[in-house]
Amino acid sequence: VQLQASGGGLVQDGGSLRLSCAASEPIFSNYHMGWFRQAPGKERQFVAAISWREGNTYYTDSVKGRFRISRDNAKNTVYLRMDSLQPEDTAVYYCAVRQNRYRTPLTESGAQYDFWGQGTQVTVSS
Repeated sequence: VQLQASGGGLVQDGGSLRLSCAASEPIFSNYHMGWFRQAPGKERQFVAAISWREGNTYYTDSVKGRFRISRDNAKNTVYLRMDSLQPEDTAVYYCAVRQNRYRTPLTESGAQYDFWGQGTQVTVSS
């Protein structure tokens, strides 16, 4: 599966962006899709994940109430709507697919994701 992320950019503190991630082939119902981010000099961090069939979601605490992950099954695309952006949200954002062969719950562990997109830069100015 190839993933193409887009939608990043420069936004002011308090602004909004919507990231998109399109998969090159159909996403199976048991798959999960997630967003991660990596700021300069920091480790990659989980942001949000969604189950493809049920649409269940899971967020890291720092983005709850500000970010919303969603998916469009027909377009094989996952979105990340980001509101009330803060300078600390500045990072390269990556989307990823987890094949979830063993039908386990959503996870924030990047090691359990199988395919990754190329990343899109989000910069929030203060």
